[in-house]
Amino acid sequence: MIPAYAKSFSYQIPWKSSSIHAGDHRGSQRGLGFEYRGNVSLIDHPDARRMDLRQTLRDPYEQIQVKLFNQDNTTPIFAVCDCSSSMQYKGYVRKLDLAMEVAASVAYSAFNAGDVFSLIGYNHEVLEDFTLPLSHHVYQSFELIDQLKNYKQMHIDADGILEVPQYLSQHRGLVFWISDFHMPLELLEQALNAMSVHQIVPVVLWDDQEYKKLPKFGFGNMLDPETGMSRSIFFRDSVRKQFEAVFMKRKEQLENIFASFDYQPIYLKESFNAELMSEYFEQFMG
Repeated sequence: MIPAYAKSFSYQIPWKSSSIHAGDHRGSQRGLGFEYRGNVSLIDHPDARRMDLRQTLRDPYEQIQVKLFNQDNTTPIFAVCDCSSSMQYKGYVRKLDLAMEVAASVAYSAFNAGDVFSLIGYNHEVLEDFTLPLSHHVYQSFELIDQLKNYKQMHIDADGILEVPQYLSQHRGLVFWISDFHMPLELLEQALNAMSVHQIVPVVLWDDQEYKKLPKFGFGNMLDPETGMSRSIFFRDSVRKQFEAVFMKRKEQLENIFASFDYQPIYLKESFNAELMSEYFEQFMG
């Protein structure tokens, strides 16, 4: 059964897939596709269906010419899901619940495109119980993603992202990294370097209540994004402005790092919008 929160979107990849399996993406393998590759003699490629009469008549050696095309192939699609303490933050919705919505939508979209999908959950380490290898078994992915709704691990960091690259494929894939990215910037850069063979789509989960819609005056509870510890803070106008300034600076730092790898982040707040994700790919990878 397809969960109600799984919403399919369209995506493209800006490279030629090296997979040998037929799919919807431009490939580098010779086959029955639509991307013209060139001409060879019928002896070298005995496929009379691709005979090119015009080039045959022009050939000075009077050899029958056939057209070659690149096959449209599949590509591996990954949803890498941050399950560290900060993802337990709940404003409009719990961040991890929004991450579930994104991961399920990625799985559904991959299934519709005929691609293989893998889920990789991590916090301080890769979570084997929330990790699936590449496959076409989308309903198994839905079942595992749905189990994240009961996951409430606290007081744990996101260092396991450094283990994720060994769970990715050897062939270049499309990696949706779903996180609030409340991690040391050095860790972020190290992880991006380790995954640089792949195309990363940073899906940044921020909530306005983290830094914009704070109490105007009086005590409020805040969740420390790194430790998961809750603490009370006395809010007043100057404190609220400091919080917002810190987040704006953090956003600038994140975008500078992503830009250095030629990645464009997409920010999500209350819910996942499939149309916006499709527009993202049209604008940045079309």
